[in-house]
Amino acid sequence: MKLRFFHLNLFALPTQIAVLGGGSWATALVKLLSENDVQVNWWLRSQADLDHIARYGHNPRYLSSVQINCDKVRPTADIALALQPSELVVVCIPAAFVPEALAPLDRRAFQGKAVASAVKGMVPGRNALVTDYVAEEFGVPLDRFLVIAGPCHAEEVALEKLSYLTIGGLQPALAQQLATLLRCRYLRTTTIADVNGAEYCAVMKNIVAVACGIAHGLNYGDNFQAVLVANAMQEIRRFVDLLEPQPQRDMNASAYLGDLLVTTYSQFSRNRTFGNMIGRGYSVLGAQMAMNMVAEGYYAVKCVYEINQTQQVDMPIIKAVYHILYEKISPAVEFKILKDRLK
Repeated sequence: MKLRFFHLNLFALPTQIAVLGGGSWATALVKLLSENDVQVNWWLRSQADLDHIARYGHNPRYLSSVQINCDKVRPTADIALALQPSELVVVCIPAAFVPEALAPLDRRAFQGKAVASAVKGMVPGRNALVTDYVAEEFGVPLDRFLVIAGPCHAEEVALEKLSYLTIGGLQPALAQQLATLLRCRYLRTTTIADVNGAEYCAVMKNIVAVACGIAHGLNYGDNFQAVLVANAMQEIRRFVDLLEPQPQRDMNASAYLGDLLVTTYSQFSRNRTFGNMIGRGYSVLGAQMAMNMVAEGYYAVKCVYEINQTQQVDMPIIKAVYHILYEKISPAVEFKILKDRLK
């Protein structure tokens, strides 16, 4: 296949966008983008899902109530074919599966394109943010990356409930382009200059959601959870400020505190659900099989814990979740230790 390269015009909206991933968040983003004047090249791994979408116009496994506008959405199982005509690529694959999904691509596959990460996790083994992984593997300049930050659950997008997204990008014009394409009557968007900081916060809020789920499974109440989340926000601030210092960053903004709150409290939070099952006595494998969805916090906590072995940031909540999930320490015992560290 002959590769064609497109260079995104910062003064004109993209006409073709690739969305990589077949899960609930990818489906929600396809829905949002297809409500604007843009062609969506949607890559899904499963041929059966593709056939179902072509025949019935909805994803059979995730957000099945969402009707896909097949006039504007072109599903494909060929990832290179999805990227080839696209000026902007939205990566929405669970972080643990990003290397495998992108493996068939030529190193030049992203040349001239902007890349937006909608992933709230880190690549295991590399302990890398998705933007950093793509930059290293495909040579994408840092100013061509965007991050789609919350607070926003895919399920509420499917229900067309009023929601908000924040787009992070080093190039304001580029961030504004994606913000414009995602904006619709039930979704509002803003932009920030923070990329890696917003991405780290998105990763860590999933770990905190696992902690909140464990606490709920252990029958701790709302009073304790409020203290847990408040302390977690301080942990996130210390870690992100050390790794990605930015004096202008407002950690009370929706992209940071808002995303943390919705993930730790919402009924739709898969990480909270996963943690709740662990607190109730499920094994990690048992909880994963029962959910049939990826809880990014499980992989993320190992990455963050290993990074912090050299940084030595005080993060007792992250440490407790790691001990429970990877060292098989009893959740009741670990939280008995943790509660004395909280203020």
